[in-house]
Amino acid sequence: MASAVLKVAVAGISRCSRVTLLRAHLTTAPLQQGIPGSLWKLGKLNHIAIAVPDMEKATALYRDVLGATVSEKVPLPEHGVYTVFVELGNTKLELLHPLGEKSPISGFLQKNKSGGMHHICIEVDDINAAVADLKSKNIRTLSAEPRIGAHGKPVMFLHPKDCDGVLVELEEA
Repeated sequence: MASAVLKVAVAGISRCSRVTLLRAHLTTAPLQQGIPGSLWKLGKLNHIAIAVPDMEKATALYRDVLGATVSEKVPLPEHGVYTVFVELGNTKLELLHPLGEKSPISGFLQKNKSGGMHHICIEVDDINAAVADLKSKNIRTLSAEPRIGAHGKPVMFLHPKDCDGVLVELEEA
């Protein structure tokens, strides 16, 4: 009955608006009635990472021009990057610069000379449960097991080809 009411309610609006309204209805309606809840929970956006060809110039932009609070540059040799975090109140930007010849950021910057968005990081409450669940749903990961990330917490990167072209980092909250 609810779907008949929805069809009548949207009959007088454009197709685009109808699709949007229908999607809103479908995504707010309970989808897993009678199915146990997930063993893990997706949390907030932790940061957006930006690969930069010149760390000092990028840090100065956010600190001196835009007035943001920025961290010191920290080397993370196990990930092949230098990081600087830019505090934004409700989230952070992570500036990434290559550290060493095998840095994944070097390859990114070879393809994107001016730099650009590298990945997004979303918190999860249980990284191991999240990874196991996502692997069971054929979402590929970029390493076999979670590793310790820039915040000292376990992280896992999901393959961009399985995430609509976006490199997604999951970090345990």
